[in-house]
Amino acid sequence: MGAEIRSTSRYASAAARLDELCAFSGSEKGFWSLCLGILAEVAGARLAALYRAEEGEAGWECVLAIPGEAVASPEGKKLLASLAEVAAAAAKNGVARIRPRDGGWLLAIRLQESDSASHASVFLIDEAPEAVAEETLGRLRLLTHLPAMYRSRQDVSRSEIAVGHFAAVLDLATLVNSQRRFLATAMTLCNELASRHQCDRVSLGWLKGDYVRLKAISHSEKFEKRMEAVQLLEAAMEESLDQDEIVIWPEPVEQRLITRDHAQFAEAQDAKHVCSLPLRVDGEPIAVLTCERNSAPFAEVETRLLNLCGEVAIRRLADLERDDCWFGKRWARSVRERSARLLGPRHTMAKLAALVVLGLLLWLVFGRITYRVDAPFSLRTEQTALVASPINSYLDEVKVEVGAEVKKGDVLAVLDTRELIVEEGGALADQDRFVREIQKAKAAEKLADMRIAEAQAEQARAHLELVRFRRNQATIVAPFDGVVVEGDLKKRIGAPVRQGDVLFRIARTDQFYIECLVAEADVPELKAGGVGEIAFASQPKLKFPIRIRQIDPATQPKENTNVVVARCVIEAPPADWWRPGMSGVAQLEVGRRSPGWALTRRTADYLRLHYWW
Repeated sequence: MGAEIRSTSRYASAAARLDELCAFSGSEKGFWSLCLGILAEVAGARLAALYRAEEGEAGWECVLAIPGEAVASPEGKKLLASLAEVAAAAAKNGVARIRPRDGGWLLAIRLQESDSASHASVFLIDEAPEAVAEETLGRLRLLTHLPAMYRSRQDVSRSEIAVGHFAAVLDLATLVNSQRRFLATAMTLCNELASRHQCDRVSLGWLKGDYVRLKAISHSEKFEKRMEAVQLLEAAMEESLDQDEIVIWPEPVEQRLITRDHAQFAEAQDAKHVCSLPLRVDGEPIAVLTCERNSAPFAEVETRLLNLCGEVAIRRLADLERDDCWFGKRWARSVRERSARLLGPRHTMAKLAALVVLGLLLWLVFGRITYRVDAPFSLRTEQTALVASPINSYLDEVKVEVGAEVKKGDVLAVLDTRELIVEEGGALADQDRFVREIQKAKAAEKLADMRIAEAQAEQARAHLELVRFRRNQATIVAPFDGVVVEGDLKKRIGAPVRQGDVLFRIARTDQFYIECLVAEADVPELKAGGVGEIAFASQPKLKFPIRIRQIDPATQPKENTNVVVARCVIEAPPADWWRPGMSGVAQLEVGRRSPGWALTRRTADYLRLHYWW
């Protein structure tokens, strides 16, 4: 009766503990300890042992025994080793029941699991009838599913955690991808990680050359890069990046990494927990995330989530860091990356610079370019006419202004002819008087008087023709087609002009030539027949071909130097807007020369002239 009461009490206790085991979510080691204790209590065993065998391995190893002090002795260890055969039999057949020689029963069951390992439990119970042993074994078989249930709960818990992590990473990726600038994206990443993981501060460092440079700190728009705290933080980031491992400080037991710089940073900033994670692109670490907080250490699950968030964001950050800069930096980076494929990843820019310098020197010595001489020019016309006043008179009317295009015979100006009209009337009266005197002398048959009167009449007629000629010349006309380049006379209407005073200057617009002022030092390089181009100061985008027609034999002084006039023919139709006197720059071709000669010619000539090389 007492045995039955104890058995019932044992089962009730085991049932209560079984409910606890069904809700257990702790570590695997804690589960196996609790599970083996419950099975031992259900079996009423004085000894319980848990054996484990990995998939593909033949041997069974005892991983847990109850009670522990009973098997600590050499005899207990020997007993546990002998029970491995019973565990193997149970794993093969599902259960095992053996009566040892010294009495009692050995009961063993195979535990159902979903992982690659196999577990079996062996129980040593006191002497009992065979039916009781069989009943006890049956009860134990009812509990073989406990490890599978624990594994299922662990899988569900991990799935829930994974779903939560996926949602968190997806939200973070959405925020990061919404940014268009590198610094804004880095700040978003740091701020979000600091908020979601209750970090006091999250910092992002970027690899620049051989060193990590701090780019962003959560909730800090600006920071001084030369601060001691920033330098200590960059050193800690370099420590993680150099090892290419997640560095946690204080260092966990299982971590075997160098944490000296992390310790110095934590001590200087009074940070209780620090975690640095290298961020990789195509397997190469290019950045480091460093998280600081004082509330709690960084768990393994949390570091995995932080690492996953960093891996999701790093590609976007890398693309923005590459593109969010001025075009010169992007160009230099592209050149460096392409050159690294040919020249190797180390000292790429130095090697490329050496090759560029060598190529430049070879081009300067052996290359050939069309060398041109620059010279100022003026547009000249083949014919220019000075229109002067034919008589002494007054300006009565001016028909044209400076810049006006005129045709041959167009009226330019009209002089006052009132005095000439009066003078013409007097000349007519004199002529009539002398004609009557001729008739009077002829009637009186005075031959001498008649000859005198005829001479005076001829003189009066000549004077009349002269007056009429001058009156006709009072209308000043253009001698040929052209443009008025001088003669702004509309303000002088009514003013007196003297015979020979220049009133207008007219230039032809259909016959131009170029007058280039070539420096004395460049004259030996030029020759008649050479070609070139001109560009007017008023229209520098337009170029017109020219050809050297003549080089004057004499030099002309100009602005403390000597120049030679080279007269050139324009080998293009004249434009409507060309006017005599326009200026610009001409480039006269000398021939094919090496770039080195073109760059050093003037310096070499100066040295030869002053030092007689």
